[in-house]
Amino acid sequence: MPALGPDRFTFPSQGVRTSWLVAHIAAMLVAYAALCFSLLASVLYLIQERRIKTKPRPGEDSWWAPFEWLPPLDTLERIAHATLEFGFPCMTVGLVIGSVLAQETPLGASYFLDPKIIAAFVSWAVYVLLLLVRRSAGLRGRKAAYLSAAVFMVWPAVWFANLFSHVHRFGAQ
Repeated sequence: MPALGPDRFTFPSQGVRTSWLVAHIAAMLVAYAALCFSLLASVLYLIQERRIKTKPRPGEDSWWAPFEWLPPLDTLERIAHATLEFGFPCMTVGLVIGSVLAQETPLGASYFLDPKIIAAFVSWAVYVLLLLVRRSAGLRGRKAAYLSAAVFMVWPAVWFANLFSHVHRFGAQ
């Protein structure tokens, strides 16, 4: 809290601030890419599960034939989980760096009342919830795939909040 007061931190040069900004953007993009890959692995998990349950007869042309290349269910589950666990520290680092960058804005602590910032922290909290539920309940399989998809739906809300943001807007002058 003292860092947000009148004697708050300032970067020694514009180059250092730009480097932190690039790190913030990169960390957040990697985190959202990890969410996308987790969603893709979850969707492929659901497709593979459905394909296995239909039990096509040998020699019979099936609608599922194009999906025979999919790996086993356990592999898809591990990919989905690993990408979630990889993306979480990236999102955390991105939010922390963004918070440091916000200290230099003239708005100070009120910067954190911006809809885009609130939505980003809400998505982080939902991300934490997803990881805790998966770990504590041992959630795997179809339920974990649906939960990953639900968490992914928070991400468009963050991007949509960009429309209402006055201080943290892409392309704003």
